[in-house]
Amino acid sequence: MPNTQLPLKPNALNELFKNPKPIIAMIHLPPLPGAPRYRGMEVEEIIDYALRDAEVLKGGDVDGLQVENIGDYPYLKPDDIGHETSSILAVVAREVRKATGLPTGVCCLANGVIPAIAACVASGARWVRAAEWANAYIADEGFVEAVAHKALRYRASLRADHVKVFADVMVKHGSHFIISDRPFEEQVKDVEFFDADAVIVSGTRTGAETPVEKVIKAKQSTSLPVLVGSGLNPENAEKLLTYADGAIVGSYLRQDGKFWNPIDINRVKTLMKTVKTIRG
Repeated sequence: MPNTQLPLKPNALNELFKNPKPIIAMIHLPPLPGAPRYRGMEVEEIIDYALRDAEVLKGGDVDGLQVENIGDYPYLKPDDIGHETSSILAVVAREVRKATGLPTGVCCLANGVIPAIAACVASGARWVRAAEWANAYIADEGFVEAVAHKALRYRASLRADHVKVFADVMVKHGSHFIISDRPFEEQVKDVEFFDADAVIVSGTRTGAETPVEKVIKAKQSTSLPVLVGSGLNPENAEKLLTYADGAIVGSYLRQDGKFWNPIDINRVKTLMKTVKTIRG
């Protein structure tokens, strides 16, 4: 059952998006300054790179965009993320938002929620994705723990309550054995108790299909909207969006389904045609 001990929050997805079951498309950035694979790309070139994808995605009629430093792997833990990363995320997110007029969010890897909030405040972006909002897990980066207690105080200090938090539960790319004594449903309730605005459930890796069973359990455990965090495509969209309130889509929308390739407008249009049919 949803957590009835807490007052209900306004539905963040309804506040941010005009359509039900919104599709948030990823703007995957190349390696940024400071990352191991960065090769001297100028900031203007990075902006142009992002805007090319953003315009194609807008042309395919997605509902929102999320800017992410996916090219910065291997990723740093939150306290090690430099100002150069949050500042470039801010610059890019602002230009994407201004060019497209679409609702825009920021994901700073890995679990860089505070840098992402800073980028949102500077750019006018409206939400962040948090990989580990409550509890802890073992990620590719090592031990990653909850950031809600710090991030909410930071957001409050900036008077930035308009920046929403979309929080993963049992996020991809990691082992959750360390909290395996706590059922998935309880972890969903933890995210809501720690004042997130939406819950994200995903598969095991980037592009991996989200199990519909996880979506159903999440919906049964929270009053917050639930987003599919990975693996949505035209073949499984009806199954997943029957229960989920929307989705974040990255790899499928790119050529050959590879996250590093350019956006494929045909894939975007195919997915959105399916989604519009589901919406009725």
